[in-house]
Amino acid sequence: MLGSLPLAIRYAILALVAIATNLISQDLTSRLVTGYIGFVISLTVGTAAGLIIKFWLDKRYIFHFRARDLSHDSATFLLYAVTGVLTTAIFWGFEIGFQLFFSSAPLRYVGGALGLALGYRIKYALDKRYVFREIPA
Repeated sequence: MLGSLPLAIRYAILALVAIATNLISQDLTSRLVTGYIGFVISLTVGTAAGLIIKFWLDKRYIFHFRARDLSHDSATFLLYAVTGVLTTAIFWGFEIGFQLFFSSAPLRYVGGALGLALGYRIKYALDKRYVFREIPA
């Protein structure tokens, strides 16, 4: 089903899945741990959950990437995570900025969603160029 959709639409749908995973993970975590430390932990848990699901979705449905072995897959994930540092900074900047400016959990998540959307646009270009490319054996 996904394979028949144009790449931009497929990427957008999968980015929404990763955004939802991130924000739901954050919300569930913030219900368990409150206060400033809860905010930091929920942001970290959401980021990790979103990273893992986004890597798997991108690898499978966007770039149709097959690693040669576990070592190659691990190296690819590491590179994927490294390229995510910039985009995570964008995401966190938006989310933290919205939290500081509005002091509202719902608007915090709006900022997070906007930051993730912008970050994922940049991430696609980085992944296409540096992460999911054929490397000679």
